[in-house]
Amino acid sequence: MSKIRIFVSFDLDHDGDLCDLLLEQSENASLGFEVSGRSNARSVKDVPGKEVRRRIAQADGVIVICGEHTEDSPRVSAELRIAQEEQTPYFLLWGRRERMCTKPVSAKRHEGMYSWTWEILRSQILSARRTPTALPPGIVRSTRGA
Repeated sequence: MSKIRIFVSFDLDHDGDLCDLLLEQSENASLGFEVSGRSNARSVKDVPGKEVRRRIAQADGVIVICGEHTEDSPRVSAELRIAQEEQTPYFLLWGRRERMCTKPVSAKRHEGMYSWTWEILRSQILSARRTPTALPPGIVRSTRGA
C-alpha cells in the first residue's frame, strides 16, 4: 500500500519547528504518510493561486498545525479554505501542548483540534484519507513529490 500524501499547512513565522517535527515523524513507516507539500514563503504570493491549489488538490489530506498565532495567519486560513473548496479531507492538530493554540479563521466553528500523539496522528491521517476517485475532474495525481 502506498503512503498517504499529506499537505501540511502551518504559520511560517511561528511554527516552522512544528512542521520540522511532523516531517521527522513522517519518516516513521508505521504512520504510513509522506509530506507531499507544505506552506512555504512563496505561497504568500501564490495563495490562493494555482500552485498551492494544485498541491492541496493532489494531496490525500491536509494537516493544519495550529500554534499560538495561527488565527492571525492569512496563509494558513487561505490554505484551509482551499482544502475546503477542493473537498480535500483535513484536520486541525494542536501544535503546542503547553500553550493555548488557535484555529485559522477559516476553520468551521464546530471543528476541534486534535492532540498531537502518535496514535491520534495515525488515526486522523487514516480517516482523512481521500480515495483516488474523489479527486476533482481534470486533476491528475502525481506520483512524485511536489
